[in-house]
Amino acid sequence: MTNTIFNNLPNKEGYFGQYGGVHLDSPKLQQELAKLNDFYQKIKDDHEFINELKYIRKHFQGRPTPISYARNLSEKIAGARIYLKREDLNHTGAHKLNHCMGEALLAKKMGKKKLIAETGAGQHGVAIATAAAYFALECEVHMGEIDIVKQRPNVQKMEILGAKVIPVTFGGRSLKEAVDSAFASYLQEAETALYTIGSVVGPHPFPQMVRNFQSIVGLEAREQFLEITNGKLPDYVIACVGGGSNAIGIFKAFIEDEDVNLVGVEPLGKMKNAKQNIIGEHAATILFGEKASAQGFSSLFLLDDKGQPAPVHSVSSGLDYPGVGPEHALLHETGRATYVGINDKDCLSAFFELSKLEGIIPALESSHAVAHAIKLAPSIPDKNILVNLSGRGDKDLDFVLGNC
Repeated sequence: MTNTIFNNLPNKEGYFGQYGGVHLDSPKLQQELAKLNDFYQKIKDDHEFINELKYIRKHFQGRPTPISYARNLSEKIAGARIYLKREDLNHTGAHKLNHCMGEALLAKKMGKKKLIAETGAGQHGVAIATAAAYFALECEVHMGEIDIVKQRPNVQKMEILGAKVIPVTFGGRSLKEAVDSAFASYLQEAETALYTIGSVVGPHPFPQMVRNFQSIVGLEAREQFLEITNGKLPDYVIACVGGGSNAIGIFKAFIEDEDVNLVGVEPLGKMKNAKQNIIGEHAATILFGEKASAQGFSSLFLLDDKGQPAPVHSVSSGLDYPGVGPEHALLHETGRATYVGINDKDCLSAFFELSKLEGIIPALESSHAVAHAIKLAPSIPDKNILVNLSGRGDKDLDFVLGNC
């Protein structure tokens, strides 16, 4: 398989190789997603739609976001040079608004009146609430009870923006259950509402839609990096992976460049290393997952002994999901991308290191990617690492300061 095959995926049925598709029991939901897919495939290349989205990105989101050279961090490590794609400077503080504004614009074009979403760390929730306010749409955000406590600042932001936050109190009370709850709500209102999924997961066309909206990150980064380095591409592109939206967004522009190493960083949670799979202590899906169908699509999932999605853990609420986007599963299968793990301890260490050395407080999700860059850099002197700093850490301060 050559790398160029990724340009033609997903296929018409929504598959990336053997992963993806639509696996739903509800005929009504299948019908609504088919309508959504038909509409999206027609409008995604429409000049009016593209130009309106470009206007929003420039004049509302503040794009393009810059690339910053982490000079102090790089000099302390004395290895590779570390650069940061600053999605923390995107409006609302993370990459999530890239696809939320696209999905909300799509909903408006379809005549929908309401946006329904799930959120883990709250960044997607804040972004979709922001998009709903911009387009004068109703907004309902489902969030696990555990995450509501951990991410109180983002809950407050969602409510200020006019969104209704629905606490999810069943199961693990985190991101997986929030997805289940949001889908159940969408099923009841599918004719007038749009489910705006928060990552490159779920049934087709969501993985394709979110990837395409997030690809602006990679397109910008490629052009910026070539300018900064006088025509050189990064040797490594590193991004954290939960569902995988920020990673796919930056990977997309470099997939055909075989000399660019793509590295996804998963949460090892409480585990010291990746030598043993301790169910419930991590959320490293690609490292320990199995092929299965869940939540409307086929991909790699962390499963319990009954074959159901397993309980997961991560210090970062946005990464504690037991599945991964189908395109990531294929990138892993083909070897085009490498996936590694970073535990909570190293994540928190990187959080403080970047903050103190560079004056940039990263989200705990992004801190996983920073942590791997810190570990990798000493072994590859004179190389260039580009980290997708997918969000800022304002939302995490109360939790970090209260638990560290």
